[in-house]
Amino acid sequence: MSNSDERPLIPSPNPPEVAVEPVPHSVSIPLLPPYAASPVQKDRQHHLRHEIRVWTRDLLIAIGLALIIIIFLYQPVKVEGTSMAPLLSDQERIFINKFVYRFEPIQRGDVVVFWYPLDKSKSFIKRVIALPGESVEIRQGMVYVDGQQLKESYVPPQYEDLSDYGPVRVPPNMFFVMGDHRISSNDSRVFGPVPSRFIYGRAVFAYWPVDHFGSLSTTAETLEK
Repeated sequence: MSNSDERPLIPSPNPPEVAVEPVPHSVSIPLLPPYAASPVQKDRQHHLRHEIRVWTRDLLIAIGLALIIIIFLYQPVKVEGTSMAPLLSDQERIFINKFVYRFEPIQRGDVVVFWYPLDKSKSFIKRVIALPGESVEIRQGMVYVDGQQLKESYVPPQYEDLSDYGPVRVPPNMFFVMGDHRISSNDSRVFGPVPSRFIYGRAVFAYWPVDHFGSLSTTAETLEK
């Protein structure tokens, strides 16, 4: 008697055949021998490395010397006010040479930085107009030194002061200084000549703003009497 829960076994169908591609044999590639530079090429590479080291050394030395010169010979200062306009503007940055007057005399036309005679905690910047022993007189804005008129192309007509002054004689070891902006300058017309020992630098170079970048050297025309 057969059991009702018993089921006949049914064979499973054959699985599909899968085609297997044969693995090709690996191809061996012979390795080339390492490249060997010729003696001439080795010499060139060695020479190039030597040149790079030499240039780098020279560049570092040049930068170091430039920093030493700037630190010990030049001093950056900021201009405050407009008494030296149009040459220098308010808040302009310039370099002054601190040692120049140890090797050469102060000359007419130099733009100098000095301690304010009435308060040595302050520094002023002005232009040298008259030297020790010279006579200074201003008539209707025109400056006369020893009776000869100065050609002051650095003073625009709108900055002229048409008032009179002097004549006065500059004492020994002192200098008569004035700002280029004559109607807006506190200078030797007010506080008198400046002792040479108070003058500690000459303006030589402007570096900021960039549109004022350049030398502040005086031209021969500004010194001509």
